[in-house]
Amino acid sequence: MTEKKRKIHVVGINSYKFEDLSFKLQNLFLETENIAVPNSYFEKIKSWSENGLEKNKLFFSSNSNQELVNWLRSQKTDVILISRGDPLWFGIGRILLENFSKDELSFYPANTCIQLAFSKLKFPWQDTVNVSIHGRDSTKLIEALKARPSNLAVITDSNNKSLEIIKKNLSELDLIDIYDFWLCEEIGFENEKIRKLNLKESLPSDISNLNIAILSKKKENYSNNNLPLFGINDNVFKTFDDRPNLLTKREVRIQILAALELPRNGVIWDIGAGCGSIGLEALKLRPNLDLFCFDKRIGSKELILENSKRLDVNPKFIFEEDINHTLNARNLSSFENPNRLIIGGCDKKTKLQIINKIAQDMDIGDIIVIPIINIQTIKELKEELEDKNFKTNLNLIQTYKSLSIAEGMRLEPNNPVFLLTGKK
Repeated sequence: MTEKKRKIHVVGINSYKFEDLSFKLQNLFLETENIAVPNSYFEKIKSWSENGLEKNKLFFSSNSNQELVNWLRSQKTDVILISRGDPLWFGIGRILLENFSKDELSFYPANTCIQLAFSKLKFPWQDTVNVSIHGRDSTKLIEALKARPSNLAVITDSNNKSLEIIKKNLSELDLIDIYDFWLCEEIGFENEKIRKLNLKESLPSDISNLNIAILSKKKENYSNNNLPLFGINDNVFKTFDDRPNLLTKREVRIQILAALELPRNGVIWDIGAGCGSIGLEALKLRPNLDLFCFDKRIGSKELILENSKRLDVNPKFIFEEDINHTLNARNLSSFENPNRLIIGGCDKKTKLQIINKIAQDMDIGDIIVIPIINIQTIKELKEELEDKNFKTNLNLIQTYKSLSIAEGMRLEPNNPVFLLTGKK
């Protein structure tokens, strides 16, 4: 990359008014002859030169493509390239740095559209996840939505029906009731508009092409009046945003509950309960069961108690401790033997110890279900169950979820889970 003495001044703007530029940038504009401007607002910037300037301006209408790069390379004197917001934030800056030396480039960022939008909404935005689907596929958007951030800002693209895709993805991921959806149009410009949309209704027909979307997580306000009998949605359960593995996903949870063949009465132990989703839904189905939840992670008891309220069920005991401590330090004879046992969230050695300590006292017809993601552990666990007179069955649960993209639809795989079931 040959270094040139002339400079490319990349100027970010937040309005089409010349007087809104700083004095330094106004003078730079007055002194520079060659100006490149995105064609979407070419005429507005070109009008800046209609006030009797000493120097004539040569304007180049830019599509931010190779033609622009070629034009910049052909210039022998300093040039200005007008951009929106911060050119180095999802903007033209990356392309320029790939084609020109850093010494040739000078950047003058304005506020980003996201920063301006949050200032108008009066929301803190330090924890916001930013995603662009402008000229890009929606893979990053889907990844961000799955993580359920407190705030998600999306730079859209009117050419690929971005807003429709966001709306569909929220619905497909059962998140449409989790977020408030703010449509921000022409932020910082004269026709600025911000409105909160109800995504259960059709999108407005009068949306500006210059728009971004802000998704802000609603305050939790759950009612258990409309819960389904079976297959409760994941978003009903409270979990920690940075610990998504505390929740057993609905598709797998349904299979585990079916494999348990839940009796009307009896005792169920949920080991490695996480946020309690499996055991609590079992209790929702069979309210006369006695549920014992075990999880060693700090905060798990708080989660299980909160989710108990949401499902309107009452587990008998919740132990926030390592199951190894329970097995070795507590008097197990004071516990009720489980008729149904779920073993998750622990290593192979611990799983084998649980089977050794508990399975021998289980009765004929009692069931153990072990969700497994590590295929290497299956053989030993299966043999251990069979050694304790359990008839075993192994199923692979592999599910896919349809997700909308610009080209139509794709199937997104969920992590495969092996279900090892033993029935005495």
